[in-house]
Amino acid sequence: MRKLLLGTTAIAAAATLSANAALADVSIGGYYEWSYMSRGSDQATKDGTSMGVESEIKFTFTNKTDSGLDIKMAVELQSDDTDTEIDESSLSIGGGFGRIVLGGDDNAADNYAIDVEDVVGEEIQATGVTTLSLTDTDLETTGDANKITYHLPAMGGFSAGISYTDNGTDSTTGAQDSVEMGAKYVMTAGGASVTIAGATSNTEQVSGTVDTESSNIGVSVTSGNITAKIAQASYEAVSKDEEANGVGVSFKVSDAMTVGAYTLKVEDATGTTDEEYSNTGGEVAYSIASGLTAYLNISDYDYKTGAGTGAGTTADSGTATKLTIKATF
Repeated sequence: MRKLLLGTTAIAAAATLSANAALADVSIGGYYEWSYMSRGSDQATKDGTSMGVESEIKFTFTNKTDSGLDIKMAVELQSDDTDTEIDESSLSIGGGFGRIVLGGDDNAADNYAIDVEDVVGEEIQATGVTTLSLTDTDLETTGDANKITYHLPAMGGFSAGISYTDNGTDSTTGAQDSVEMGAKYVMTAGGASVTIAGATSNTEQVSGTVDTESSNIGVSVTSGNITAKIAQASYEAVSKDEEANGVGVSFKVSDAMTVGAYTLKVEDATGTTDEEYSNTGGEVAYSIASGLTAYLNISDYDYKTGAGTGAGTTADSGTATKLTIKATF
């Protein structure tokens, strides 16, 4: 009986896999990342060394219908030092009308915002002690929360999208609904590839006054082996009027090595806090072999507390060095 049960189960499983294979193409990818961090900070809680790991496996199922629709389901499993979870899970339906994405996926603002710290493909988090919402030129957004996103069909070098996140109507939890938009235009000028991009994120609390607005605008230019970025981001909320400005540049030394550097400054201009945060860093990416890359990031940061309601009470400055080994498949 046990052999019969096992045999029947195997046949059923094989039949199911064959049927699914006929309906969809399946791909599996992911990465494993190991890192070593060394910090030198004014604050003892931020000083010292640490190791970290992060890994992700992504399953993608794609199918093209007889009517021409491109249907894709994607599920990402992510694990770090302390937790394993489903990072993203979404359904995408595309066609001549554009593309609709349902579920937990990157929002439209994240898809288009320009971040000057991301110059070689691996960033370092060396924020130290700060109460500022912005610590780079990227946006404060809903991330991978469950949402609806629509992307326009590509029109020449122009592309755009909009996302809506509904976090419920329970006033006791301070639920917030968000609308996020982004757009970019890619063109060629004087032999260089130029990208002009902008993004916004607006969050409204169902009950209360904790509404936020953030925006990003930037330009990226690639000419030969050099890429330069300049971007500005803003964040507005109760007693918050923050602005971040930064520039970044990278140079492809060879097929195996890319080097980069960036500098940015964040200020709260409300007059009630007068906080300031600055960060300058250098980055190197080296391809050891196909699918295996080493990154070295060095960051020097400084945070001034300012004064008034909402300001931080502890100033901080220091440096951080991070070595990362990343395998992708």
